Amino acid sequence: MIDNITEFKFREALKNNKTVRLVTYIGGAVVVAVLGYFAYDYFIFRPNNEKSKDSYYAALNYAAADSVDLAIDEARRGVKKFDGKIGGEINQFILARTLMEKGEYKNALKELQGVKLDDTFLSVAVISLQGDCQSELKNYKEAKELYLKASKKNVNDKTTPENLFKAALVAEKLNQKAEAFELYTRIENEYPNFASQKAISKYISRTQN
Repeated sequence: MIDNITEFKFREALKNNKTVRLVTYIGGAVVVAVLGYFAYDYFIFRPNNEKSKDSYYAALNYAAADSVDLAIDEARRGVKKFDGKIGGEINQFILARTLMEKGEYKNALKELQGVKLDDTFLSVAVISLQGDCQSELKNYKEAKELYLKASKKNVNDKTTPENLFKAALVAEKLNQKAEAFELYTRIENEYPNFASQKAISKYISRTQN
C-alpha cells in the first residue's frame, strides 16, 4: 500500500514551495536566559543546521536513479552527521523510504519512528508510511490506527481521503466490515473527487452487508 505521495517527488516541493519548510531550531515558551545557550545557538547550531539542508540531495539523486544501495549509504551518512537537524531528519526519511523499496519494512519502520519533522506534508507522509510498513508486516490493527492518525493531520482533499481509504482496506483485512463501510461512505460523502477516482461505490457495496 505504498503511496505515490511519498515518492521522492517531494524534492520539487521542497525546492520550489517556500511554505514547505522544516523547523530550523527549537522555539519554546520559556525564555532561556543562559548566555552559553545563546552562544551555542548562534555560533554553532544555526550554521550547522543551515549546512545540513543541502546534505540530502545526494541521497535523493541516487534514489531517483534507482541506485537504492547508494541512496541508503548516503542517507545513513547524512543521518549520522546531522542527526537532530533538518538535513539529518530528511536523510532519515529518505533512508526509511528507500529501505521500504528493498522490502526491509521493520528497519524502515524503526527509522520512520525516529523522524521528527514539523513540515505538514512530510509529517503526514511519515505517519502514513509507518502505516504502510505495519500493513506490509500484516500488523493490520496498528496500520489502521496510523492511517486514521494520518487522515486527521493537516486535513485536506488529498492525503485525508487517501489515508481513510487505506484505513478502510485494512479494516476489511481485520474483518471489520461495518467500520470499513463507514469509512468508504465518509469518503463518498466528504471527498467526491477521490471517491470517483477510486470507484468507491464498489467498496461500499461489498461491505454494506
